[in-house]
Amino acid sequence: MELSERHKEYWSKNLVITGVLLFTWFIATFGVIFFADQLNDIVIFGFPMGFYMAAQGSLIIYVVVIGIYALYMNKLDVDYDVAEE
Repeated sequence: MELSERHKEYWSKNLVITGVLLFTWFIATFGVIFFADQLNDIVIFGFPMGFYMAAQGSLIIYVVVIGIYALYMNKLDVDYDVAEE
């Protein structure tokens, strides 16, 4: 099945946002672990930043990433007339 230019454009935009958000997820997950010693020099609410990011911060980032993806894809679906009723 041959995809039209409109389909290719839709999937191209989908792949770009997915790549950006996966990179954000990667940094929130592995960047915190890699820089834990340096992050622990910063204190937030009495806890070292490395501990805070491992316990709460990265979870918040994950939820924000999911929200951004859902909002962006809903808008993209409407723009390309593939939104669900």
